[in-house]
Amino acid sequence: MSNTKVLPLLEGDARDAAPCCPPLAERPMTALEAETAAQMFKALGDPVRLRLFSAVASHEGGEACVCDISDVGVSQPTVSHHLKKLKEAGLLTSERRGTWVYYRVEPSVLAGMGQLLTLPSPEGSR
Repeated sequence: MSNTKVLPLLEGDARDAAPCCPPLAERPMTALEAETAAQMFKALGDPVRLRLFSAVASHEGGEACVCDISDVGVSQPTVSHHLKKLKEAGLLTSERRGTWVYYRVEPSVLAGMGQLLTLPSPEGSR
């Protein structure tokens, strides 16, 4: 059993996407916001995890069977380990269908990540 805490990037209903944190340049982050964002960046800081996340996000329909994304140059148990880390960081969800597990990146997660890294627009310009 793992004692790893899942830190969702988004709070509330995914249809009402609200990022976990304000844009980095908007205001200083709270401790909880920084912990959540750091967990996301840590999960994506590994090249294999980044490739797996990209493979799921770019797959048709925004979801992929583990059988479709396992060719990233590491063994299947290592792929499973990395996918688990992405799930723990709140970046992926999964669903078992028969013998396969399907992974999905919720659109709200991508929206939240994008908002976190967005510079606020200068006042008065719109």
